[in-house]
Amino acid sequence: MASLLFAGKRFGVSSNFQTLCTIGGAGRLSDYFKIDWRERKWNLAFVLGSIFGGALSGYVMRPDVHVDLAESTVAKMKEWGVENPGEGLAPAEIFGPEAWSDPWALLVLLAGGFLVGFGTRYADGCTSGHAISGLCSLQLPSLIAVVGFFIGGLLVTQFVMPYLF
Repeated sequence: MASLLFAGKRFGVSSNFQTLCTIGGAGRLSDYFKIDWRERKWNLAFVLGSIFGGALSGYVMRPDVHVDLAESTVAKMKEWGVENPGEGLAPAEIFGPEAWSDPWALLVLLAGGFLVGFGTRYADGCTSGHAISGLCSLQLPSLIAVVGFFIGGLLVTQFVMPYLF
């Protein structure tokens, strides 16, 4: 992070997504993607490392561990239809292969992806960019954005999630 700050570079997943979309030709559709992606080649290493690291941890280093959850969380998840909350890192009912064949789950993913994309563009950065780069460089807009992310996450967990399951 320090080397990025000294080099004047931004760090975040949304800037990586912008680079990939630019390479794919999105500059024909929006001025937002009219950037010189060659200046951001290091972003591609980050994306490839993220994909490789996620695959490695998800398939090779994936332990079958029990996760200690609060009783209230277990009860709430059982209300949502999760049979064995805490028996793995992610409930199969939500993140398993069968969730991808459910039209409702796909609609929720699509709507969530749209809202995340809109919010990222509106906030001029994503959670990782604001929380890592922005807070590291003591930027007040990033502090406000990160507080907003947490408040939004709490509100969605309490008031939206119960209606999705």
